[in-house]
Amino acid sequence: MSTLTLGPLAKHTLNTLAEKPNHPLICGLLRGVEKEGLRVTNAGKLSQAAHPKRLGSALTHPHITTDFSEALLEFITPPTHISQHTLEELCNLHNYSYDNIDDELIWPLSMPCALPSDDDIPVAQYGSSNRATMKTIYREGLGLRYGRTMQTVAGLHYNFSLPRAFWAHLHKEEQSTQSLDTYITEKYFHLIRNFRRYYWLLIYLFGASPTVDASFVAGRNHNLQNMGKNTLGLPYATSLRMGDLGYQSSAQSSLFVCYNTLASYTSTLSSAIHTPYQNYANIESNGKRQLNQSLLQIENEFYSPIRPKRTAHAGETALTALCKRGVEYLEVRCLDLDPFSSVGIADSSIRFLDTFLVYCLLLPSPKCDAKEFENTATNQSTVVTQGRKPNIELINTDKQAIKLSDWGVAILEGMQPIADMLNAASSDGNAHTAAIETAKNKLRHPEKTPSGQVMEAIGNGASHIEFGLAQAESHKAAFNRKPLDNALYKRYSDMSEESLQLQYTEEAGSQKPFDQYLKDYYQQYQDCCKELEPA
Repeated sequence: MSTLTLGPLAKHTLNTLAEKPNHPLICGLLRGVEKEGLRVTNAGKLSQAAHPKRLGSALTHPHITTDFSEALLEFITPPTHISQHTLEELCNLHNYSYDNIDDELIWPLSMPCALPSDDDIPVAQYGSSNRATMKTIYREGLGLRYGRTMQTVAGLHYNFSLPRAFWAHLHKEEQSTQSLDTYITEKYFHLIRNFRRYYWLLIYLFGASPTVDASFVAGRNHNLQNMGKNTLGLPYATSLRMGDLGYQSSAQSSLFVCYNTLASYTSTLSSAIHTPYQNYANIESNGKRQLNQSLLQIENEFYSPIRPKRTAHAGETALTALCKRGVEYLEVRCLDLDPFSSVGIADSSIRFLDTFLVYCLLLPSPKCDAKEFENTATNQSTVVTQGRKPNIELINTDKQAIKLSDWGVAILEGMQPIADMLNAASSDGNAHTAAIETAKNKLRHPEKTPSGQVMEAIGNGASHIEFGLAQAESHKAAFNRKPLDNALYKRYSDMSEESLQLQYTEEAGSQKPFDQYLKDYYQQYQDCCKELEPA
């Protein structure tokens, strides 16, 4: 099996980062969270109410918005160096929202509550501006292509970046002759390739969606087993959200997106956005809308466990931003909501993710090919459906069968020096090494994984809906016991009001015809990759 331990240069780099004067280089890493959650009634049914005005404008609010559905809240934390600040902001956003959604609950599970028929799942609305119209039509297109039911699946996205000073240090250590910006982008893709090789471990450790309510698969073919009380699932599943029932697309399965370079990544996605796809050309009728007839409407439609990101300017596509200015941060997208945390993620999970991502950066990362891309998908499918099955095997990077538990332990052992360095640099005791020990325990005892704990609750007689409601009510009670103080509540209230004013201002401004707006937007995909073409 390819080495899972660090090479001499990486070990030397770790040693230099462990020196006290260099601690700010690694402590300066930034993380942020985007956490989704359905608004549901106290009977566990999807809310049909519009996004509450008291939460502000879903179009312009910096921290409270919606995803696919009008009922699918999304909380966005600002980037921060301190993990506790991320958790505090998530707590505040939940607290403020609970004060403004009447008697509704925020669903704590990735797999949804009891759902109505597909057509009765409300698509998110953002107003009358061109930008708002585009966002809604994109979602209508997703509903037509994949069904609205699939789009009610919720997750947690973890955004991660390292400071420029860290990259300058690494650039010097490796004696790179590239420009620093080019080097940073290349190293983020280096990290992504390794992440894709090993993210099956994250699905095993943090997957928490082994069951669904029967309404989720009504009228669809599936291989789930009946677990009683309108609940379906698989006995050894970890994250059905990451499988065929969740954010997957058979239409995209033939799309080989290469993560070897920025140019190969952006050109593949750009091509998928402007190349017609016959199946999608056939679905427009009776007033049904989508942005285009291509395999992808925009780059966000591509389902991936991790994305390279660059903050886009107003009116700029995400790919254009990447092409022009390179990678700024990474978005980890394979995480289920943690139903045992009131905010969807625990501090120990954050510590593990930081350690894992730095490990993926420092580990050797050969270029990937189509066969490895295929094996990665196979491993994901295996862990999703059978991850907790005794002696289950995966395909390692040498294309050999290996026990999941053996491979997992080897990865965790390889991560240990990273955890030691992060502990030393952060002055947080042994938080990072403790996170690795917790992960090892989950490999030894699959029943201690989140999916194992959910299955235990189901095995004790709870239905998917009953378990979700019990957790949601428990979380709400916890927030009620610690209400926001008046100053903090006013801060969020003012933010909501300001966002509404921003939306009104945008709608009142002069706007070009929507067809022209869309044409100009898509022209960027034709142009962006020219930024990367050699002169």
